[in-house]
Order: sequence, then C-alpha cells, then structure tokens
Amino acid sequence: MHDWAVARIAVLTRGDPLPRWAPVPPDLPQQVARALAEDVGGGDLTASLIPAERRGRAAVITREAAIVCGIPYVDSTFAQLDARVRIEWRVAEGESASANQLLFKLEGPARALLTGERTALNFLQLLSGTATAAHSYAALLHGTSCRLLDTRKTIPGLRTAQKYAVRVGGGDNHRMGLFDGILIKENHIVAAGSIAGAVAAAKRTASAVPVEVEVEDLDQLRQAIDARADIAMLDNFSLSAMRAAVAINTGAQKPLKLEASGGITAVTVREIAETGVDFISVGSITKHLRATDLSMRFEFEPGEEA
Repeated sequence: MHDWAVARIAVLTRGDPLPRWAPVPPDLPQQVARALAEDVGGGDLTASLIPAERRGRAAVITREAAIVCGIPYVDSTFAQLDARVRIEWRVAEGESASANQLLFKLEGPARALLTGERTALNFLQLLSGTATAAHSYAALLHGTSCRLLDTRKTIPGLRTAQKYAVRVGGGDNHRMGLFDGILIKENHIVAAGSIAGAVAAAKRTASAVPVEVEVEDLDQLRQAIDARADIAMLDNFSLSAMRAAVAINTGAQKPLKLEASGGITAVTVREIAETGVDFISVGSITKHLRATDLSMRFEFEPGEEA
C-alpha cells in the first residue's frame, strides 16, 4: 500500500504462492547494534572464559515449518561482532522451510559465535514467526484481488523489521507510522467537526499522502466518498454491510479504496476478501506473535588458532 522503505538492497522472497520484492529496512544495522548493546553491554563475561584463539562451528535448524525471514539481521549480527565469522546459508530469504531443516552453518572465533547466538536467533525467530503468520493469511487471499495489510501494532523499536517480515511473508505494509499516512478516526472527526472537515484539513496540510477515514456505518462511508477521501476503513462491518459498502462505493462517481478491519481471523479472511474490498488489515500478524522454534548446535576445535 505504501512504499515506506528506501533501501539499496532488495531481497527476493520465495514464499509460495506470493513471491515479491521486499526492501531491507535502512535502519537494520542500528537495530542490530542496539540489540547487541542490550545483550553484551560492556562485554560477554561468559564467552571471555573461552581462549581467544579457540575456533568453532555451529549449525542452526528450525524445529518447525516456517517462512524463513531475518537472514540480513543474522549476517549483520556476526559481522558487527567479528568479521572473521563465515556463514553458509542453506535457505533463501522468504523460503518455506520444513521441521528439522538446516538453515545455515557458521564458523569462526568461538567467542563471537557464542556471543552472537542469542541476538542472531532472536531476530531470526521473531521475523520468521512474523513472516509465517503473514504468509498464512496472504495465502488465504490467493486468487482474489484483495491484499493483506499489517498495522502499527508492532513490537516497540522493531517496527521496520516486522513490517519487512510481513512483506517477506507475502503481505503489504500499511503506513509505517503517523508521519507517512493519514488515518482519520472517530476522535479526529469529532475534533474537526465532521468527516468532510477532517478530510479537507488533511488535503490542505498533507496533500502528498493518502487520506483514509475510519467509518462505522454506511452513512459515514457515503460522507467519506463525498469528501473525496482516498481510502475508507470499514471498522467491524458485518459481511452483509461490507457487501453493501462495496456496492455503494462501486456506484460512486469517484470510488475509494476499501479496507476491512477489526476482529478478522484466518477463518473469516477469505469470505471477507470475496466481498470485494481492496485490503484487509490484520493486527495479529505482528501483535500476537509466536516466534519460530530454532536450535543452534555447536562444535568447538580446541587448539586451532583463529
């Protein structure tokens, strides 16, 4: 919906059935640096017990089926710790992995491998879990013209990472934050006096961004259409009301894009898409997150110089 990221690197996702390009967030190195800082602090006291010359190898598997996401974060984690760490990936970003599948191998100074383990796996399990959840919904929309959107209900400090994972999983991004899109809700309407007044103010002050209005009934939808908003969010509409909204919008002189939102589950998402709405936003794909179960196994080589 909104191209929020301007990045020099793009990752080709391969999650069937919705492959797409997902730009890597430009603040990725800073996110990794913050994660390492909160974990390592002034130094890894336990890893310092290992001789500096000791080398090691490790392999990471997934214990469950998942859409793999987070490869650039893992690479950055170990690159920031020690450039001598070498990583050999056996999967691609966005690829579907099966339970007990090998994801990657790495080798290098044992201290760096041990220090980076938790941070690297935290990113990989979090983002794979997000991508897997997004993919589970996006796959249910396959064959329709409806697109899955995320929301701002993300883990604080990791919004760009999770929104990247949504795209890897086959979804699309709603606005990144309050700065790149306007969503007029009930309180904004009350403060502005009317939907027409709120939309007019939005068009005057931020004409370059899409203006969306949250509507609670068909009358408010008509007001949003008359006000020339760009998108109407159908908040907790029943299926019959969504169908009516699509019919009203189709007959309008300047139709809006329609987004369904509120209480949407994997059970209901397909039939909602079949009403003819353009977008379905699902907060649970980033909010109700279950991290992918991963395991890292080590081997150490005593006496070998780093």
